[in-house]
Formats: sequence, C-alpha cells, structure tokens
Amino acid sequence: MSEKIERLIEIMAALRTPGAGCPWDLEQDFRSIAPYTIEEAYEVADAIEAGDLDALKDELGDLLLQVVFHARMAQEQGAFAFPDVVVAICDKLIRRHPHVFGDGDAKTPDGVTAQWNEIKAAEKAAKVGPAPASLLDGVPLALPALTRAVKLQQKASKVGFDWNDAVHVMGKIREETEEVAAELANPDVDARALEEEIGDLLFVVSNLARHARVDPEQALRGANAKFERRFHHIERRLEQMGSSPEAASLDEMEALWAEAKRLEKNEKG
Repeated sequence: MSEKIERLIEIMAALRTPGAGCPWDLEQDFRSIAPYTIEEAYEVADAIEAGDLDALKDELGDLLLQVVFHARMAQEQGAFAFPDVVVAICDKLIRRHPHVFGDGDAKTPDGVTAQWNEIKAAEKAAKVGPAPASLLDGVPLALPALTRAVKLQQKASKVGFDWNDAVHVMGKIREETEEVAAELANPDVDARALEEEIGDLLFVVSNLARHARVDPEQALRGANAKFERRFHHIERRLEQMGSSPEAASLDEMEALWAEAKRLEKNEKG
C-alpha cells in the first residue's frame, strides 16, 4: 500500500517539476486548485447517492489527488509534505476518539459527537493566537450556503440561541413564507428585498432540517434527482406521443408528472 501512495506522490512531483513537468499543473496554486477540490468532493457524494461503487472508487481517487496536489505545493514552499498530512490526521483521530484509544467512556453516537466537540474546542483554545472575535468565527465562507447555515446555527445553539424543536421552526417557516408572499404582492416589488426574504426562508428551512437531523444539502440533492427522473419521464412519454415539452401544454406535462409520481410509488410498493 505504501508503495502505491509513494508512486502517486512521485507522479505529482513529476507533474510539478519545472521544465519537465506539465505546464497546466505548474501554473496552479492553492487558490486555483481549491474549486477543483470542492468539485471532486461533490462528485464523491454524487457517486454515493447513485450507489455506484465503481464510480465511487474513481471519484475517491480524484479526491485523493487533490490532497496530494495541495501537499506538493506546500512542500515546494517548505511548509509541510504529504506524510505530515497523514501524521496530523492520525494524531487527531486518536485524540478525538479516547473511547477507542484511551479511557473515554462515550457509548452512543450523540455522546461521541459531544466528546468530539469538547476536544475540538479544547484544541482551539490551546492554540497560540488571538481569541476569536465571535462565536461564529471559523465557519468557512466557501461552504455551500445551506451547509454553512446549519453550521452557523449549530454554533449559536451552543449558547442557547435556538428554537426548542422542529415544531417551533415550522411556525417560523410560516411566518417567513407570509413575508415572501407580502413582498410578492407589492406592486412595486423590490428585487433586493425579495431576495432577502427568500434568503430568510431558506435559512429557516435549513434550521428545520437541522432539528429533524436531516442534511439539507443531501435532501436537496435527492429532490433534484427526483425532479430529473420525473421530467425525463415527461420527455420520454411526450416523445412516444409524437410531441415534445416545447409543444405540450402545462396541463399535459403536469398529468405526465403525476403519472411518473404514481409509477415511482408503485415501484416502492
């Protein structure tokens, strides 16, 4: 196994060797590669969602390449190298799993999560540097908006700034929906105000997902996939009827949507 990892590291080094390497790889830096790293993580999630293990193997390889790429650039700057990344994550996993590698007594998933957060907080407090200006500091701006909303809510909830349960959040969703409706009813609707109200609604919906222990990003990916499946059904059926979405009426397409929905329900039993 170590030989295979070493081979990957050697290939990356060759790609980044001035004069003999790849011109595209040589001109990259941390900032330019970061979007690819995020993209590869999403492609891993897509393979998991599709249940395609062959694709998952390939996508995990692409994601590993991103780690090796960043580590190589850091090594060129004398900051750290790939082995340092491995050592760092190994040490962190051992520190944060005292119930496995030490004398911790966490017995449930919730207990493990609470213990992890306590250890993480202690590690941050021990680091040299200025104290964070806000409890909300440290949530990356590059995260998908729904994921970042949940992480901000989680941090605020640690000091009690939170709704008690999902039922209370549902009430807030109704309130935010009414505010969106009021803005839409305004004959002189302000685009920026409408955007703000819809943003508030999405933020509260992500809070509902958090209280329901649902990942909003995963839930929305599932909804996107469902929409694609049902719209593809509409396209196929219209083609069989000698028509197309461009030529069909909304009523015709809605009837085929309902048909797709019934078929899916029957397949599930």
